[in-house]
Amino acid sequence: MIFDKEGSTTIVFQENIALEKFLENLNNAYHKIKDDHLIINLFSFSFLNANDLLEFLHLSNTHRGSKKSFVLVTKKVPFDEVPDEICVVPSIQEARDIIEMEEIERDLEL
Repeated sequence: MIFDKEGSTTIVFQENIALEKFLENLNNAYHKIKDDHLIINLFSFSFLNANDLLEFLHLSNTHRGSKKSFVLVTKKVPFDEVPDEICVVPSIQEARDIIEMEEIERDLEL
């Protein structure tokens, strides 16, 4: 697992491993990155579906509960299949944009 920290945002890149192992590694390393906004880059997974993305829901809810952004990045799942409870975008730049918008909303207490 690779962490790329930029300011208050950390981009998490996965190694070429199974999704279950990646989630296990992410949960084990969470204490190191829990204070940052998180972008989870899922580009290296060759196949993902909406149920796979739901595996991140608990961690996403926990992270968002602490007033931090949590964004998954993948183009593998049609966005109409993704539940509204989890934030998924097709590019790293869009993930950064989401974090910036959420920061503004938090600052304005919206």
